[in-house]
Amino acid sequence: MDDSMRARAIWERVRRRLRAELGEDVFSSWFKSIEIDQADGSAIRLSVPTRFLKSWIENHYKDKIIGRWSEEAEKPVEIELTVRSASVRQVARPKTAEEPRQVASAPVGRPAAPAMAMTGHEALGGSPLDPRLTFDSFVQGRSNTLARAAAMQVAQSRITDPVLFNPLYIHAGVGLGKTHLLQAIAGAAQSAGRRVLYLTAEKFTFGFVAALKNQTAIAFKEALRSIDLLVIDDLQFLQGKQTQAEFCHTLNALIDAGRQVVVAGDRPPSDLENLDERVRSRLAGGLTVEIGALDENLRFDILKQKLAQAQAQHPGFDVPAAVMTYVARNVTQNGRDLDGAFNRLIATNRLTNQAVTVEMAERSIRDLVRVAEPRRVKIEDIQKIVAQHYNVSRSDILSSRRTATVVRPRQIAMYLAKTMTLRSLPEIGRRFGGRDHTTVLHAVRKIEGLVGQDQGLNEEVEMLKRRLND
Repeated sequence: MDDSMRARAIWERVRRRLRAELGEDVFSSWFKSIEIDQADGSAIRLSVPTRFLKSWIENHYKDKIIGRWSEEAEKPVEIELTVRSASVRQVARPKTAEEPRQVASAPVGRPAAPAMAMTGHEALGGSPLDPRLTFDSFVQGRSNTLARAAAMQVAQSRITDPVLFNPLYIHAGVGLGKTHLLQAIAGAAQSAGRRVLYLTAEKFTFGFVAALKNQTAIAFKEALRSIDLLVIDDLQFLQGKQTQAEFCHTLNALIDAGRQVVVAGDRPPSDLENLDERVRSRLAGGLTVEIGALDENLRFDILKQKLAQAQAQHPGFDVPAAVMTYVARNVTQNGRDLDGAFNRLIATNRLTNQAVTVEMAERSIRDLVRVAEPRRVKIEDIQKIVAQHYNVSRSDILSSRRTATVVRPRQIAMYLAKTMTLRSLPEIGRRFGGRDHTTVLHAVRKIEGLVGQDQGLNEEVEMLKRRLND
């Protein structure tokens, strides 16, 4: 029997032992695709299809393979791992203390780059980072001061520092700056040498589904658990029972290991009705910070920053203070609308040579000037105001007490929650002490009937609505 045939026979025995020792899942993820390229006495060359597999096996399983092979061959052997697709193959050598630490993290949803190159966010498979979204370019105002301070605390922490806010959850409406803060955190932490992964919920979902399809789920899990800072944006788009379960496991593993997690969504964790209860609970256990609406002063400061940036590119361009005030006062929705409004001023001025005046601004941005929307009412506000009006406590409303002094305010609060918010009956029931949706439905129908018959109750309910909208 020649060396090649003998090596293949030994490799089959080694494979059986590894499968029995490590289990089918681990074996399938790491060893199934290994092939023998060359065998020359005690020198064996094995190949794998990707550089990530080569790096991971060298760091975690090469000694085990050498040990089992030496036992089966009854003599010491040397094993070299190569990548089959590589045009140039280098002999593997033992890792020395002087070599940089290799990050054994698979890109989410695609094969990994060489471990030596995995020092940056992109190499870890993260969503793209915009270099313009930094803490310096984030305009601070009253509505975002706490969120920015918490974000900077996380970004500036060293790996050896205790984790203060874990997870940090930032929520805000569209265009108010949560993505800017998350990217600023990721960029600053990466620059400080921490292993960072920034992902949108959509990309997390895509990566997990791809890992299941390609039978690389273990690699996916290991990649996510090997980083120092995980940043997840737009959590409201995380879909699928399996994906949410995997996110929950990842969240628990990182937090329990003292690794930092930062998450953003468009609502507080308690309002993410489609999110698994375990995930909501874990997120609520950290620090939850809201970025509020942009007030007029903050909108004006944002426009001033944009003017400075525009003047750097277009010398001589200027926007009078009256125009800045007009835009800040009338474009009230979010920062993206402000971007659009300012870009229109630049475009109109540069393309038509019109002077930037209030009249020109009125014409250019008239579709962005909207009637202010009614204040978004929260269930917590309803419970608080109803409790104050009827001289009971919020805990009474959430309790199981059935006295008349508590039942009626509770039913009114449920009725207002159904008529003044977009929450479903099951969600309202959950927010009222974990009640069944049929209980909420009964309360809504009860109050609907009473307000049509009792003028005094109707006036009370209308007054409560006005207080909630103010």
